[in-house]
Parts: sequence; structure tokens; C-alpha cells
Amino acid sequence: MLTLILSGCLYPQDKLEQNQSPNERQLELVQSAVDQYREDKQGLVPIKTKENDTPIFQKYLIDFSVLKENNLIDQIPGNAYEKGGHYQYTLLTPEDNPRVKLIDLRITEKVRRVNVQLDIYRNEHIYPPYGKEIADGIYNIDYKKLGFDKPVTVVSPYSQENLPIVMDVDGKLYVDYRIDLTDALEAYEHDYKEGNDIRYLLADNTPFVPIYSLPYTIQDGEPVFMTEK
Repeated sequence: MLTLILSGCLYPQDKLEQNQSPNERQLELVQSAVDQYREDKQGLVPIKTKENDTPIFQKYLIDFSVLKENNLIDQIPGNAYEKGGHYQYTLLTPEDNPRVKLIDLRITEKVRRVNVQLDIYRNEHIYPPYGKEIADGIYNIDYKKLGFDKPVTVVSPYSQENLPIVMDVDGKLYVDYRIDLTDALEAYEHDYKEGNDIRYLLADNTPFVPIYSLPYTIQDGEPVFMTEK
């Protein structure tokens, strides 16, 4: 009985399909479908058209309708946004080595929540609600001015830590992944040097891409924002 429960055999099929967790088997199935599509279509990949200025980790969303039309998948993964799940499926480096990764949409919802209040504030004020400057042109947010009782954070898909949301000089919002990058620099072998974008340590070695992230590099063994200076 315990074996049946753990294998999911006694769990309703509709609940299995609506599983909101990352699922290695689903990632493998989608990866296989993408690889086959690329082989059949002479190097093309099944992605939705996005604007050129779309941030790199959100630019290459997988078009499941194309995979279904070509009989490469039977159904969309139950944890995908298209099925009401928490994740969008995207491709990393689609031109030369397309790898299926996940976007955690709960991060998007948190950032959007702050953005709504920020837009309201900026309709009445010239400057965004800058808090303390934490790097060149990167600031904490004065949440009191936005009407929040406490700072808004997002749950990291990597460490489950609460990550802060930061703001650049133009008032654009980003997630600060330095906690996760510190762990990644220790956990994964790499040859990154100062000036390299180390966000790919997270994207390459985990199922997730770091959305709403600024570029980071390495300095004295620590992750730092990659500024123009």
C-alpha cells in the first residue's frame, strides 16, 4: 500500500496533472520533443515570437501548440502556465544548444504587485521611491512610500530563501539573486572571471532561469552587480 501511494497510483489523475512542482520527467519529455522538432525542422526551435528587447531569460518561451500540432507531445505538462500551473517553459541558448528550463511565475506576480504601486506613485511624483543605494545605480525600495507595511520579497526557486526586490535609477524592478549566486559559486565548478556574467551558473546547473535579474559578475570571489563602471 505504501509503495502504491508513493508512486502516485492511488492519487487522482487530475491532481497529478495539476502538480505545481517542478517535475524532472516532464522536463525530459519536453526536452525530447524540442530536440526532435529541431531535427525535423533543420535547426528551428518551437518558440513564441517575442520583442527583441525582451530580457534574455524570458525571451524564448516554448510554443506547446506547435509541439502538439507536430505530434511531439500528447499533452502540455500539468505544471505549465498553459494548464494553470506555476511555470512557463523556456529555452536557454536556443541557437546552438537549446535546453528546456522553467520560469517561476510566482516571482512575476510579486514583481507585478510592486510595479502596480510604483506606477501609482510615479503618477504623482517625479522620482521613484529610492531607498539606500546598494551598488552603483541600484537601490533598495522605500516601501512605505508605496503603501506597504514591510518590504516585498520573492521566494527563490533555488534556495527557498526570501530574495529582495531592487530598483535601478530609472525605476525598473529586479530580483536580487546574490544569495543564490554566492551558493552557486561554491557549489558548481566554473571558470568565471571578473567581467563574465555569472547568472548562467544558476541557469546552467538548475531547472530554473533567474528572471528579473540584472547581470552579475564576480569580484574577490563574491557576486556583484555588473555596472558600467
